[in-house]
Amino acid sequence: MIEPRSNTMRLGTLRSRLAASVNDADAVWWYQPPGLDWSLDEVLAECRPPTQLADDLDALVAAVVAEARPLDRIVVMSNGSFGGIHDKLLTALEVAHGE
Repeated sequence: MIEPRSNTMRLGTLRSRLAASVNDADAVWWYQPPGLDWSLDEVLAECRPPTQLADDLDALVAAVVAEARPLDRIVVMSNGSFGGIHDKLLTALEVAHGE
């Protein structure tokens, strides 16, 4: 799960390198935050692993939980609170998988 939050990410400075940066992932979920002046669609089109894009945090959590299986490793990348997604994700996983 990736949120383009830093100034560098929000400006799109490194967007030409984003797709390659996730090549080793099994799947990637991207968050298109409000106010981002460029679309992540180009990045998704170039990604090797399966990708999904969400502009709603609850929908993003639901999509990840629907795909997650026991023992999966989920990496959340942001330099901020990402809308409280850590707690939302952990709670949703506990409910879905009875942990």
